[in-house]
Amino acid sequence: MLKRVLLGVVIGCGLSAAQAEEPKIGGVVNAVIQPEPPGLMLAMVQNGPTQMVAGNIFEGLLRYSPKLEPLPGLAESWTISPDAKVYTFKLKPGVTWHDGKPFTSADVLFSIEMLKQTHARARNNLVMVEKVEAPDDLTVVFTLKEPFGPFIGIFEVGSMPMVPKHLYEGTDYKTNPNNNAPVGTGPFMFKEWQKGSFIRMVKNPNYHEKGKPYLDEVYWQIIPDAAARAVAFETGKVDVLPGGSIENFDVLRVSKLPGACVTGAGWEFFSPLAWMWLNNRNPILANKKVRQAIMYAIDRDFAKDVIWNGLGKVATGPSASTIKFYSDDVPKYPYDPAKAKALLKEAGYKGEKIRMLPLAYGETWQRWGEAVKQNLQDVGMNIETIATDVPGGNQKIMEWDYDIAFTYLYQYGDPALGVSRNYITSAIAKGQLFNNVEGYSNSEVDKLFAEGATAPTDAKRKEAYDKVQKILAEDIPVAWLLELQFPTITKCKVKNLITTGIGVNDGFRDAWLDK
Repeated sequence: MLKRVLLGVVIGCGLSAAQAEEPKIGGVVNAVIQPEPPGLMLAMVQNGPTQMVAGNIFEGLLRYSPKLEPLPGLAESWTISPDAKVYTFKLKPGVTWHDGKPFTSADVLFSIEMLKQTHARARNNLVMVEKVEAPDDLTVVFTLKEPFGPFIGIFEVGSMPMVPKHLYEGTDYKTNPNNNAPVGTGPFMFKEWQKGSFIRMVKNPNYHEKGKPYLDEVYWQIIPDAAARAVAFETGKVDVLPGGSIENFDVLRVSKLPGACVTGAGWEFFSPLAWMWLNNRNPILANKKVRQAIMYAIDRDFAKDVIWNGLGKVATGPSASTIKFYSDDVPKYPYDPAKAKALLKEAGYKGEKIRMLPLAYGETWQRWGEAVKQNLQDVGMNIETIATDVPGGNQKIMEWDYDIAFTYLYQYGDPALGVSRNYITSAIAKGQLFNNVEGYSNSEVDKLFAEGATAPTDAKRKEAYDKVQKILAEDIPVAWLLELQFPTITKCKVKNLITTGIGVNDGFRDAWLDK
């Protein structure tokens, strides 16, 4: 039903036709950001809301089409050597940071070294890099230890944001004052953040894409109450509801409002997959039978149909069905409370307390936490809910101070980029988020992920990933829940917002207002 409505509204709005219209200059767009980001320094914070706002302030070397094809970004061209080990990027001349300093290859070299320390995903993505060189100010050469097929896909703004060397070199990255007033090269400059109210971005008058951005300002409105966010759209206070801004039960109604346009596009690069971290260090959860019991205990179809109003698909394992090398030839876990009880009995579980951390992203996530708690209590588990806000939850998970914790993570188009980081032993790093925070370690899994990343053909890669998906679906290092869907709803006067595979996250560069 919803898919038909989405299709009808998109066609009715003529989104493709909008791209052929002559963009108009000026205007202010108000967008919702939910929840309020814990920070905007993209090299250090990778939460979804942070990427959405800061992706318009910072930039990567490349952008990606909805088909995940590489597009020019801060690099205007690139070449790959015949042996697929040397990637040479030619940087765009005349690019400046928001403070007027030139962007050069020295910034790229510095960013890479910083990201290895501060960005869990970049650290994993760069593991195949032997060296990075800068022959001149506008050339960067990556030499790999061996061919790595997904390498060309690691350069989007959220995965490898460029950081100003002149502002960060020689400083304590965590306490650098520019974290609170980020300086990038992007189409919009950070101007103001009134906590709990709004984040304001203003047009970069010296942006390297001539004539862009078209908009004068973007306000990211922080509206804690979900119903109030929907009302703000209805009354015209906000023009853009990015995916996840309103509760799922409101999506269909708001999509039908006069002057509303809706699209499911802009998530192709991410394919968000929701699961629960299971802390494998906990002696109870270290038992595979307990983790399997949790999977059988959870009614994921209820979550999909009732809590998410059909905006999702039950997950079968570590990969979303929308990315490369997905396989559903894995052990399955239908809702089966009797099976869950039997496994808990076999495991010797005696009612020990398990702490569960819901995700503080709004009412839908709170309801999901309550439903899962009830599911687990129904099979005899002693669950205590630990309430926290987003920064507090991040901190607990990073420090491994949890038993079960809700999350959703992006897949980034390839298992070598968005999947392996959650399960390989080398990605266990206390103090980092969105890597192997569950503490799972399996040498065969490590070996297969390494083979899948570097195999010379797609057939060989698939062979390795098929095997690893089976092992993980047997071991249940985390409890996979749903592949999520996040429609973006806008006023139809907002044109050309979704043009890449990361949608709103870098969309305001091309957006304009039909005043």
